Amino acid sequence: MKVLIIEDEKPSARRLQRMLERHGVAVDQMLHSVEESIEWFANNPHPDLIFLDIQLSDGLSFEIFDEVEVKSAIIFTTAFDEYALQAFKLNSIDYLLKPIDEDELGRAIQEYEERNPSPSNVQLNFEDIKKLLVNPVGREYKKRFTTKIGQHIKMIPVDEIECFYSENKGTYAHTIDGRGYLLDTTLEQLEGELSPEKFFRISRKFYVNIDSIKDIISYTNSRLQLKLNSYKEQAVIVAREKVKDFKIWLE
Repeated sequence: MKVLIIEDEKPSARRLQRMLERHGVAVDQMLHSVEESIEWFANNPHPDLIFLDIQLSDGLSFEIFDEVEVKSAIIFTTAFDEYALQAFKLNSIDYLLKPIDEDELGRAIQEYEERNPSPSNVQLNFEDIKKLLVNPVGREYKKRFTTKIGQHIKMIPVDEIECFYSENKGTYAHTIDGRGYLLDTTLEQLEGELSPEKFFRISRKFYVNIDSIKDIISYTNSRLQLKLNSYKEQAVIVAREKVKDFKIWLE
């Protein structure tokens, strides 16, 4: 069995290589970028199995297959959230959630060997998979939130919310008209209620609406700063560990 790892973080690639070797699987090649992978596929026989990271240093790994007709079985390695992973499961797409667990890796290898897929039945529609990552199927999301103002209850449509943020132990919705409303929820609870196509949690303090991002600026310590259309109360910073997935979300 010929095996290829495509992973932009070299320590992660080496760790996966060592884990595979402990399962008796030798890795023939490790690649780290879209450009490098396209060149390699053009000049080498395709492997039997690819362990494929989704976000590489120079773009999404799907871009490789815009140039190359894949002739290999693929196991994705991903750090995406549970709803995207449900979409993978529903569509019988193999994946390993980072950080990769050795027992899970062993099961994935065993399943691959039992299926013994041929090139004719491993062709994948990468555009469809990409869509699944940002719009998992079968999931309903909230269309509005409510907040109490005096003796009144106000309804706030989700489409009018520019961002959600936490402040002084409270969670607020900031609307496109520049107003902030205290909600009876937490950012953690919002995680399963907001469409991942529209909203992304950029840090412990913020969820942002993609339609409200006016500008994206490089910031210190490999972070990003966002300028929103109306929210100006505090700096809106994409945490360093979120930058990679944030860039995928923008695609």
